[in-house]
Amino acid sequence: MMEGMTGEETRTTTSTTERTPAAAAPRDPGGTPRRAWATRLVVVGIVLSALNLRPAITSLGALLEEVRDGLGMSGGVAGLLTSVPPLCFAVFGVMAPRLARRFGPAAVVCAGMAAITTGLLIRPYAGGTAGFLAASALALMGIAVSNVLMPVIVKRWFPDRVGSMTGLYSMALAAGTSVAAAATVPLTDALGGSWQSGLTVWAALAAAAVLPWLPLVRERGGASTPATGTAAEATGTAADAAERAGERPTPAERTQPPALRITRSRTAWALAVFFGLQATAAYITMGWMAQIFRDAGVPAGTAGLLLAVTMVMGVPLAFVIPRLATRLPNQGPIVLALGVCGLAGYAGLYFAPAGGAWAWALLLGVSNCAFPLALTMVGMRARSGAGVAQLSAFAQSTGYLISIPGPLLVGVLYESSGGWGVPIALMAALMVPQMVVGVLAGRDRTVEEEAAA
Repeated sequence: MMEGMTGEETRTTTSTTERTPAAAAPRDPGGTPRRAWATRLVVVGIVLSALNLRPAITSLGALLEEVRDGLGMSGGVAGLLTSVPPLCFAVFGVMAPRLARRFGPAAVVCAGMAAITTGLLIRPYAGGTAGFLAASALALMGIAVSNVLMPVIVKRWFPDRVGSMTGLYSMALAAGTSVAAAATVPLTDALGGSWQSGLTVWAALAAAAVLPWLPLVRERGGASTPATGTAAEATGTAADAAERAGERPTPAERTQPPALRITRSRTAWALAVFFGLQATAAYITMGWMAQIFRDAGVPAGTAGLLLAVTMVMGVPLAFVIPRLATRLPNQGPIVLALGVCGLAGYAGLYFAPAGGAWAWALLLGVSNCAFPLALTMVGMRARSGAGVAQLSAFAQSTGYLISIPGPLLVGVLYESSGGWGVPIALMAALMVPQMVVGVLAGRDRTVEEEAAA
């Protein structure tokens, strides 16, 4: 399925394979192969967790008008609400490696799914805007730490299938995103028309995602220790990782170079800004696109379906784009193609939002697939597993910080201008620098080379 990922997997797994000859067959600290049932549980856990990484956001987008009316929110406050996801991802995502070193990634992801469940249960009945924001932040905290640690778990449990497992993870993430967008309004109607019930129902899916991780929390040696080493690699040497795992470092590990100075790399900065701008577009879309269509006269249920179409484009393209990107020495042409689709979609929203709604939803869905492209470029712009971990942490944390003002600014502009013309013009304008930095990030070079220079 992912033949095109060969180049990426070679780049990202070479260092790990050289240090750990048994990497292709994961083993526990005692040297015995991991049990088949544990591997199956990890696959189920990855899929269920990925399904839960966006419904808290897209379900709210589908019912944003009802939530605003029910809580008495202004446009500015609603914009703040749509800015909470990237803020939480930037703040809490940074904590994930440290938590993983202390408790193990499986335990942290399990706690993350529990936090999502609790937040989704509480927020519709929190009794006001402040409580709603606080409960949303709790759910988003769980999403943030799980978001960061999913690639770590994939890397350590499936080192010879990173591409295919990442594709499965990306597909499940896109599926959860689109299903929540499409089904929230019909579920709300079926449950009596209460927006509280329509938002609460997604807690059941999050609760199901807790279950596969519970046995793995107890199996700390099998599930946690190797991944802990990977998390450690993001901030130290391979010897440090082995020492944290309670193992004796080999001579090869003692000679591993320290963490590279990622901020010296222009490619790392370009990739971080690209990640931030594509995240800005994605969260504006998830938070506001359904409302744009509803204000244009599209029924609420159809508006939710349109948002779902935009999100579901990530399911097939999560496989196609990484495969294509790894076959090209320069990913700039893909960046430009996605950007042109975004500009066309925004133009359609500006001039005829209802008349060509399905076409604009498709075009923006293609444009939003800059996310799997960004993840693929993270794997291609570093030579070693430790370099990939550092680049991923830097690009995501910096990128999410960059994306925070976008959804908030859209809400303020919408309220102050009394319409969607100015906000849509802003979205289109942001697409231009996204294309520029994406082309820079797509050049055939590595952050290790630039940091050394």
